[in-house]
Amino acid sequence: MKKSLHPEYVKCEVTCACGNSFVTRSTVPRMRLDICSACHPFYTGKQKLVDTAGRVEQFMRKYEKSQKLQEKALKKATKKKPSAAASTSAVKAENKAGSGEKST
Repeated sequence: MKKSLHPEYVKCEVTCACGNSFVTRSTVPRMRLDICSACHPFYTGKQKLVDTAGRVEQFMRKYEKSQKLQEKALKKATKKKPSAAASTSAVKAENKAGSGEKST
């Protein structure tokens, strides 16, 4: 086995963003983690949002935008527009009035 081929295996201090730290062995002397077994939802059973590159905020912006577009479309669709049935009954009433018949 060549001596210069393999990296040195040393004690490694691992520190998590939650504040948890422990010592293990690795080829690097220090590691900084975003999430560890003390704060990971799989091990703790608690829900935790892990934001990677602002994806949660990006999703929320897209969701709000789509909600606004849906509300606009709903308002536009519910504006008073004479329906075909209403205009037909109005024409019939005019025809009856014009021919001398009583409309009920």
